[in-house]
Amino acid sequence: MNNQRSFFFNIDWLTILIYLALCVIGWFNIHAAVYDPLHPSIVDMSTNYGKQFVFIITALILGLVIILLDSKFFSTFSPVFYGITLLLLITVLIVGRNVGGNQAWIPLGSFRLQPSEFAKFSTCLLLAHYISSTNLKMGDLKMIGVCIIILFIPTALIMLQPDTGSALTFTSLVFALYREGLSGYILIIGAILIVLFILSLLINKFILVTILVAIAVMALALFRQSRKFVVPITVTTVACIAFIFSVNFAYQNILQSHQRNRIDVILGKVNDPRGQGYNLNQSKIAIGSGGLWGKGYLQGTQTKYDFVPEQSTDFIFCTVGEEWGFAGSFVVIGLYLILLLRIINIAERQRSSFSRIYAYGVASIIFFHFFINIGMTIGLVPVIGIPLPFLSYGGSSLWSFTILLFILLKLDSNRMGII
Repeated sequence: MNNQRSFFFNIDWLTILIYLALCVIGWFNIHAAVYDPLHPSIVDMSTNYGKQFVFIITALILGLVIILLDSKFFSTFSPVFYGITLLLLITVLIVGRNVGGNQAWIPLGSFRLQPSEFAKFSTCLLLAHYISSTNLKMGDLKMIGVCIIILFIPTALIMLQPDTGSALTFTSLVFALYREGLSGYILIIGAILIVLFILSLLINKFILVTILVAIAVMALALFRQSRKFVVPITVTTVACIAFIFSVNFAYQNILQSHQRNRIDVILGKVNDPRGQGYNLNQSKIAIGSGGLWGKGYLQGTQTKYDFVPEQSTDFIFCTVGEEWGFAGSFVVIGLYLILLLRIINIAERQRSSFSRIYAYGVASIIFFHFFINIGMTIGLVPVIGIPLPFLSYGGSSLWSFTILLFILLKLDSNRMGII
């Protein structure tokens, strides 16, 4: 009896309450986004909102099963989970159904399974398993190399679908590696490359190179009395110049045309509100029209008349903004921030390195989805098509995020033990 009572109180119920709140908010907003007057019931199984209800119930059952499993199960079988998801990612390339230009779904009757969603939690598990089971330090080249391979394989397979949005999610796990000792210079280099990529698209590359060389010359003059800075500054400058000249090739040959168009719209290179910028323009109109308190449940005109595409999935936040206004948006964003802070708090109280690494992986993935999804609906980032955790319609998405979160809750409930 005491063990059962201890187990009950060890579960982080605040996190579960936030999870439930987000699922319910998502369910009601899916109902509003694709509302059909002929099928008004929110549990009508012939509609997406009825199906989402089933997804939520099955997700709760899945979460309960995870809570009842032994914590060691996840660390022991993490390579197996990773291997299974890789097989699914290969399978989807062979028998997958192409939807919207992406061959990312395996048809299972009326249901479509998206393996890329499940690759997120399995990659987190294997990454945590490897780092926690080796005596190498994060600065060791072998350690970094293996971590890169673990992240690269699912990323490459997902890029072949091609699903750039889901593939980019794995880059967020660098923050988990940083917490474990990865040099901060890696993050700085990444930030510099992002800035150079954007500038290369906005400024003539020869002008940009001239500016870069001028900065390097000034830096060398500033540190002229210390020769140890000469080589790093020179090498960095040459590498940045090479990167600048490679951007155009990558932009034209790696990214698809619709992805280039979305980036051009965000950067202001294209002003086409009725064409390439239609989705973003309608998204902004929907969110802005909600005002402070919103138009009310099922009263959104942008929603009702299908002006915003994919409004129950990638653009679900538009429904929140239009029908619930700034107040409702503030509540939703607040719930995500509280959830992220809670996950970080859970991570820092772990006694097991496996649990801590996994927890930071969970925080990184949820933050990436949260920031990018909301950012793309308000024009801060290009539209790359990733769901908003727990809110967007879809069984694969909801189940994968549920597994991701409830594994953490299970590990946390057993934090006084050793995994």
